[in-house]
Amino acid sequence: MRHALFATVWLWAGLGAAEAAAPVTGAPLPGEDSYARKIIARTYNSGFELAHDTYNGMATASDGRIFYVLCSESMEIGGQMYCLDPRTRQVRHVGDLTEACGEKGRKTVVQGKSHVNFIESNGKLYLTTHLGYYSLVNGQEVSGVPPEGSGWQPYPGGHILAYDLKTGRFDDLGLAPNREGIITWNMDVRRGRMFALTWPSGHFLRFDLASKEWRDFGLVSGQGEAGQGETYRTICRSIAVNPEDGAAYFTASTGEIFRYNPAADSMERVQGEDMKKDYFGLYDPTSAGHMGYNWRQTAWRPMDRSIYGVHGNSGYLFRFDPATVRMEVLERITSLPSRASGMFDQFSYGYLGFALGPDGNTLYYLTGGPIYVSGRRVAGKDSTAMGEAKGLENLHVITYNIRRRQSTDHGPVFYQNGDRPLYCNSLAIGRDGTIYTLARITENGRTRADLVEIPNPLRSSR
Repeated sequence: MRHALFATVWLWAGLGAAEAAAPVTGAPLPGEDSYARKIIARTYNSGFELAHDTYNGMATASDGRIFYVLCSESMEIGGQMYCLDPRTRQVRHVGDLTEACGEKGRKTVVQGKSHVNFIESNGKLYLTTHLGYYSLVNGQEVSGVPPEGSGWQPYPGGHILAYDLKTGRFDDLGLAPNREGIITWNMDVRRGRMFALTWPSGHFLRFDLASKEWRDFGLVSGQGEAGQGETYRTICRSIAVNPEDGAAYFTASTGEIFRYNPAADSMERVQGEDMKKDYFGLYDPTSAGHMGYNWRQTAWRPMDRSIYGVHGNSGYLFRFDPATVRMEVLERITSLPSRASGMFDQFSYGYLGFALGPDGNTLYYLTGGPIYVSGRRVAGKDSTAMGEAKGLENLHVITYNIRRRQSTDHGPVFYQNGDRPLYCNSLAIGRDGTIYTLARITENGRTRADLVEIPNPLRSSR
């Protein structure tokens, strides 16, 4: 089905009262929020009132269940893990991250997040933990330090957890060195190796599942987000793993691509290719509030042994072939209204909701779309020193057919009450193509982050 992008009917569902009252005149311009069709999403209430924005923190298990973590900014109450059974639409509480890490009652800053997508192997879901309690210094997030005299101790560091899908039991596999959270992670399932980047400094770690041995390769990009001035670098949020040879890839905000060499158990810079592309824009890696030349999110595609990814700020899709060491910029896969406006999306880092679907051919991307009132785009802040949304925008579902090299904007997503999902940086694809994400939901005057279900856009567009 083709979208009626130039329809004369304006759909302003989900705008605030002041915006909705604004006069709407004339025919919509190309690329404006004027879809004749919109996607209606289902919301869930998992029962965690403190739930705050989650980044990644999801997975679809082999049995079809959807697992996810709702994060917490509290110093004392940590992130909570839940499970949805799509057949019954029943949500079940799975566990407390702090308790799963064996730290309940220790009065250390709790495990507030899981900032990574979960990976299943041999009947277990593997995930890592991160802190959610921060302090803000000169607009820059730093590790949360307990108030003096509170009796609480600093954050002990992120853990690797294994959750048994049959028994429902957690196993704590290891505490990361340096007392830092794990913000980026992936796993070589065949060889039982795990790879991580820590926050805020940006150490690259390797963990061996059999021996429970860590190896710290040190800082990989300045002093990471703990740096100041010339030493500041935004940390990459996605590690891509080649399951055939066990190599792991990540980037630096200056544009370099790094490779973990499994044969030598070493880390090296990829020679002959990088992320510093004119199409991606111009960035100062020492300034905060953007991802620089880092890729934002990636997915490994077995069919062509390649990494597909998106550069967050520009929204460009690319394909990186490790064998030929060649990167091909494919297409800007932002929403149609974003393309027409020529502006970056409002989320300063770009969106993390990017994944390869079960068919091995369709890429899914949850991204932003500008809001127009009286023919004018609703603008946000000009800049920010944090990873945040600079202003309101719609959520659009984008799919990209790799074989056809064709992208489709399926339109904006709204809740049944007309509200729009906000802060969507998670994505899990159900076995039937249903999309799951975690977003802000406001009910009875209170806002929380929670599970959102979006109908399969490919099925509904046929």
